[in-house]
Amino acid sequence: MEVSHPDRVLFPDDGITKGDVVDYYRRVAPVMVPHLRDRPLMLERYREGIDQGGFYQKEASEYFPASIRRVEVEKAGGVVHHPIVDSEDGLVYLANQGCLTFHCWTARADHPHQPDRAVFDLDPPPVDGAFATVRATALRLRQLFHRLGLTAFVQTTGSRGLHVVAPIVAGPDHDEVLAFAGALARVLAASDPTRLTTEFRKAKRGGRVYLDIARNGYAQTVVAPYSVRARPGAPVATPLDWDEVRTTRLRPDRRTIGNVFRRLGAKADPWRGMAHHARPLPEAWARLDPLTATRAS
Repeated sequence: MEVSHPDRVLFPDDGITKGDVVDYYRRVAPVMVPHLRDRPLMLERYREGIDQGGFYQKEASEYFPASIRRVEVEKAGGVVHHPIVDSEDGLVYLANQGCLTFHCWTARADHPHQPDRAVFDLDPPPVDGAFATVRATALRLRQLFHRLGLTAFVQTTGSRGLHVVAPIVAGPDHDEVLAFAGALARVLAASDPTRLTTEFRKAKRGGRVYLDIARNGYAQTVVAPYSVRARPGAPVATPLDWDEVRTTRLRPDRRTIGNVFRRLGAKADPWRGMAHHARPLPEAWARLDPLTATRAS
């Protein structure tokens, strides 16, 4: 595929061009596409550069080629035809269309009302040292998931925080998964109320890490692994080993399109085979209920 305007600078502070971004997605496709396959996507596009503003796109454009599959899903008052990327060709095509970041559903196209993962977005306040609390919280959340019989995976967002994800067997709907995540978040926040909160309003968080579970709702999306973020340096959302979360050297924007391949060359993708660890949500609910009762008392 011929890249249009390959010399257009998308990251002005770094001199990173559209050609650089397209080349990145071509190289990372073998690792990234399995995380996108069969999932409805929302595209975050920047045609002229991150300093010129971008836009989100849910509806697949009519001119998208056959390499971009479409799935029709319900929305309030109608339907949306989300794009789906199943191949390197599709990924590279969308990168050439100015798509920097790929946001994917927590459910697959064949069962859009039944998510196959529960997601926590650990969102730090804009204060010094807050990311240390994010790292500690991710490790505690992993332990909680383990107590409930679930396996936790973690990635940097490429922005400010961490995502902790537990694969589940598809079956319960989004409302059930959202309720489960909310109950677990309340248990975790109650264990450390000076540093953690489930308060939606920023003005009431008081400098605490926000346990954001909203991405478990219907039609909500999560930044896909290895997506480029529209921030200086072109950071990349990067799956991690849990040992990496323990190190004080970790930063949420440490990996970029300029250095992530050194890491991929040294170790396998930590999220590879995630689906094999899926467990039934009702069993996790049963184990969570006693913890919820303890906190309530």
